[in-house]
Amino acid sequence: MDRLIYTAVSGASRTLVQQQISANNLANVNTQGFRSDLDKAVSQQVSGGGYGSRYLAELLPGGVDMTPGEMRATGRDLDIAIRGSGLIALRGEEGEVYTRNGQIDLGPDGELTINGLPVAGDNGPIVLPPFASVSIGDDGIITIVPDTGDIAAPMDVDRIKLVDVPAAELRKNAEGFLVTNAEISPRDENVTVAGRHLETANVSAIGEMVSSIALNRQFEAQIKMMKAAEDLANAGNRLLRTS
Repeated sequence: MDRLIYTAVSGASRTLVQQQISANNLANVNTQGFRSDLDKAVSQQVSGGGYGSRYLAELLPGGVDMTPGEMRATGRDLDIAIRGSGLIALRGEEGEVYTRNGQIDLGPDGELTINGLPVAGDNGPIVLPPFASVSIGDDGIITIVPDTGDIAAPMDVDRIKLVDVPAAELRKNAEGFLVTNAEISPRDENVTVAGRHLETANVSAIGEMVSSIALNRQFEAQIKMMKAAEDLANAGNRLLRTS
């Protein structure tokens, strides 16, 4: 009966993790640029004598789904959305971190940030001088019209660093930003952006809800398996006592 217990407990443990991932994805369905999390597990034989037929599901880092989300127009000058694959580089405490969220905030001293982290440019964190208007080109170049009002004198201030990292090399840190094992990734000239647009999360609310229902039913079945294993074990014990 212990083999049935191993199967049921292992399956229930993995289902709980899947439920957590699905719930987190669903909770971020309206988060700009959110990339849904994936789960992954492999069958692992239990070590030790007499356990050759016992296997557990070993959870592995599942990675991130980098499928692009939909772009929507906002009309805001500092909003950008990545076209196709690519990431926006930010300056974290321990190196670069990356995001698909292009909702850029302007600080009181002209600094550009996303979710509190500085936006990386060619010359370090991007800081804009006083300006009358600002625009961001397809290649990430930020152009301003000085606050003198001379519209004939636009100037390029800096260029947002855009990178393209394979999905297999990406993972999320505790703050939800995408990171790699490398501290810095090179700029990718092929990555372009759409100004005055933002990208939605790549989460399907209906898909995650259906997955959540299926996982709940799966978990209930695994609990019933545990109960059945217990009943079988008790029945076996009763037979041994009466023999």
